[in-house]
Amino acid sequence: MATWNDVARIVDGLPLITQRTPHDWRVGKKLMAWERPLRKSDRQALARAGSEPPSGDILGVRVSDEGVKFALIAEEPDVYFTTPHFDGYPAVLVRLAEIEVRDLEELVTEAWLTQAPKRLVQEFLANSP
Repeated sequence: MATWNDVARIVDGLPLITQRTPHDWRVGKKLMAWERPLRKSDRQALARAGSEPPSGDILGVRVSDEGVKFALIAEEPDVYFTTPHFDGYPAVLVRLAEIEVRDLEELVTEAWLTQAPKRLVQEFLANSP
């Protein structure tokens, strides 16, 4: 079970992070992870699809492409989901209380790798264990 403190700790270990609000993390100006409360339209869409809208904290995370998003959702539908608002956009929604911290670390790091400048990514990967 992950918390906002876990997200902050993971993000704090990555270069070039900016934070505009307490739960809004960017690589420079590019959004990579953010708090995403469900809107009324999200709840209605999930209910129409036969899904119970989740309660609790929701984290939005940028992924490399929609294939990754749909693979995550198919693999762990109790953790990952999406709404029509994100159709055509490479981001996945995460039930923060349901994700393991190790999986969160991987997801957030991959979001950073997707959004960071290529030269910084190369340096980061060269210096990673």
